Amino acid sequence: MKPAIRQYAVITANYWAFTLTDGALRMLVVLYFHQLGYSPLEIASLFLLYEFCGVITNLIGGWLAAHIGLNKAMHLGLALQIVALCMMLVEPEQLTILYVMMAQAVSGIAKDLNKMSAKSSIKLLVPNDAQGKLYQWIALLTGSKNTLKGIGFFLGGVLLSQFGFSAAISGMTVALALVLLVSLSLLREDLGKATFKPKFTDIFSKSEAVNRLSAARLFLFGARDIWFVIALPVFLQEQLQWQHTSVGAFLASWVIAYGFIQALAPKITGLQKGKIPDGQTASFWALALFIATMLITGLLVLDWQVEEALTFGLFVFGALFAINSSVHSYLIVAYAQEDGVSLDVGFYYMANALGRLIGTLLSGWIYQSFGLAACLLSTATFILIAMLISNRLPRHSVVK
Repeated sequence: MKPAIRQYAVITANYWAFTLTDGALRMLVVLYFHQLGYSPLEIASLFLLYEFCGVITNLIGGWLAAHIGLNKAMHLGLALQIVALCMMLVEPEQLTILYVMMAQAVSGIAKDLNKMSAKSSIKLLVPNDAQGKLYQWIALLTGSKNTLKGIGFFLGGVLLSQFGFSAAISGMTVALALVLLVSLSLLREDLGKATFKPKFTDIFSKSEAVNRLSAARLFLFGARDIWFVIALPVFLQEQLQWQHTSVGAFLASWVIAYGFIQALAPKITGLQKGKIPDGQTASFWALALFIATMLITGLLVLDWQVEEALTFGLFVFGALFAINSSVHSYLIVAYAQEDGVSLDVGFYYMANALGRLIGTLLSGWIYQSFGLAACLLSTATFILIAMLISNRLPRHSVVK
């Protein structure tokens, strides 16, 4: 096996393991605390520091990784996730909103260190003249990660139903510790160190393309989380009377399908015909996502076959969102400077985390105040803004 492919395989496996536990932890917290009687807005508040710390981590993490190397930053993320899981192993009466917010803050730092490091690493393993290969590798990494996240959602629902909250957390902690030990022994330590010593002010991107793409990413991922992260699972339980395992299985199947479409995005967008994504590609797929979201909203407002409209509509939304996400994930790695790649990628995922933070907060507040249809309408508005921003991205600027 070639060294680059071997490193890619280890990075991907590392990222997979982390994502599996992160997805399971998210579903465990949502379902367990709803079971305890927490309101949607209170549940949303549990994740606010998770998302806020992601914003800070991506800014500082890109600078840190340029100094210490991407793989050290990735391993730091794994170690912090183990700490976050251990923090949840206290008596139930100690799991106050503030305490869980702090544990989720640690998990948020861990997640974004791991993601930023994994995606930045891929650019350094693919030659500059192989943009098609870069697109394929990024799509495969992102798609497979989200498939594992979906399995994590399902796993979280099953573990809560079968073993309880504490036993589920304990098992994930042990498994992730084993992954960290294996990864430490296999990954190169110097990958991703910048040849220059970046100043702290370098955390803010100076590239117009990166800045525009980051703004589009903020609204795109804010759009998804406004209706998906809190509103949808609570609606399925409260209004449609679904059980924990059913909610977990449904959302898991959605994310698994979402990840599968992400991995296939290069074929869907025409890579085999030589079409490399650019700003026009991002704008086109955002428009398709906007139209689909408005259709789902209309069916919900008309109260027409709500359960069927939501379940089918969610998979259409997921497929289109997956293509949008893959196109964006490729573009940021293509736009990023190779020397100190983590700086541009970190700034971009800062915008991603900020969008998720805004989406999470709005998901709880809008659903509690106005209902699911209002969440979907807000989602459509965010997607429209992302489309307008994407329309001003460079066209074919990364193709040589």
